[in-house]
Amino acid sequence: MSDRGQILLIEDDPAIVMTLRRVLAEEGHSVVVEKRGDSGLALARNTAFELVITDMKLPGVNGLELVRELHQFRPRLPIILMTAHGTTETAIQATQSGAFDYLLKPFEIPEFLELVEKALTSSLLMSEPVELGSSGESRDALVGNSRQMQNIYKEIGRIASKPVNVLIRGETGTGKELIARAIYQHSDRSKAAFIAINCAAIPETLLESELFGHERGAFTGAELRRIGRFEQADRGTLFLDEIGDMTPGTQVKLMRVLQERCVQRLGGKETIPIDVRVIAATHRDLEAAIRTKQFREDLYYRLSVVEITLPPLRERREDIPDLVKFFLRKHASELGVNGPSIHDEAVQYLQAQNWAGNVRELENVIRKVLLLAQGYTINLDHVRAASVRGAPKAEGSAQTLREQVEDLLAGAQRGEVDNACARLILTAEKELFSRAIELAHGNQARAARWAGVSRLTMREKLRQFGLHPHQEGNHQPDSNAAE
Repeated sequence: MSDRGQILLIEDDPAIVMTLRRVLAEEGHSVVVEKRGDSGLALARNTAFELVITDMKLPGVNGLELVRELHQFRPRLPIILMTAHGTTETAIQATQSGAFDYLLKPFEIPEFLELVEKALTSSLLMSEPVELGSSGESRDALVGNSRQMQNIYKEIGRIASKPVNVLIRGETGTGKELIARAIYQHSDRSKAAFIAINCAAIPETLLESELFGHERGAFTGAELRRIGRFEQADRGTLFLDEIGDMTPGTQVKLMRVLQERCVQRLGGKETIPIDVRVIAATHRDLEAAIRTKQFREDLYYRLSVVEITLPPLRERREDIPDLVKFFLRKHASELGVNGPSIHDEAVQYLQAQNWAGNVRELENVIRKVLLLAQGYTINLDHVRAASVRGAPKAEGSAQTLREQVEDLLAGAQRGEVDNACARLILTAEKELFSRAIELAHGNQARAARWAGVSRLTMREKLRQFGLHPHQEGNHQPDSNAAE
């Protein structure tokens, strides 16, 4: 994710401050440091931070008091509590009082950065407004004034304030998370937490722990008690993305939580009451999954008190010109392009495409177009070049790995390709490094970590493939742990 403003670090240990400040700066974040709990609390109350990271033991006000007071004043502000061995119960109290999560010292830097990224994502989802039907100044908007989208805006207005669960359906890339955030932001729970979980991205055992929490010793590796996302979202909203990928065992437990309005941590006996609104989303055919016993019918009815179905982009082509303008403006400042313009024939070409990846695919193409045009007016050639890698074949989907292998081997049989293995590796590397630097918005340190290579290798691959990120990471050596 791109830079989102400032992080407040409240810590009185100079060594920890130096380490964390450096690794956060390498990730592109701006860090403000306070050494006392009382001065840190005062600063956080009066300054717009995206995240607060605080130690437990501080002069002035301790971390637990800081979490309680700050959460009451700024309930949407994520707070990460760092604590030493032996204070786990206090950390649990802090989490129940409003902390986003906690870290037990000593911790590994990758673990720290992963938690920071989750907290900043949560902060963005809660604070960034989602505009409806316009391409105004917000970075996130449900853009389009087609009849289908107008009906969706009306439905959001009708149900946002109602205490009902919502199921959002639609193909991948249609904007289901934006719908969930719009419902949340227009609801009477908008001052409480909004927590998003991708059910398809987390293994079953870890997903249950993520959702419901666990007690110490509940399973191998469970060295601490962990508060689940249901508890953290109490009085707020929990967004369960890709609910159709949830395993049957987890579905049973989720159904029980929704029915009884209470949660029991894995390995625990305590029943904890919760007040959480659930918004779920899926691209799967749940009716077919119910028929094949892959999805519980009772859970489907519990989740789908209200259903919203997002149309694929190919069914609302009249919205594409507005989407193009919105994405041009959204990414122009990020890429250093002033006042980008595009020829009508280029827009018409975009309108004619099938867009198997829907709005998400269109946004990726627009971002590539801005890079290709280099500040000049975007023409049809730019758009075609940006679309070529994802250009549709017979069914409108990108070429699979197997198809690439078959093409290379066929070329080798004809004598047209002399090193199929090297060519395939080169193609895969270019795709990996270009996508990594794109997702990291030019931050080389972050992209290198995701790709599993050193920053030196990342820089060399970017040079080799002619990739020019808009942001350069600094080149200080990495650190492995903080204590």
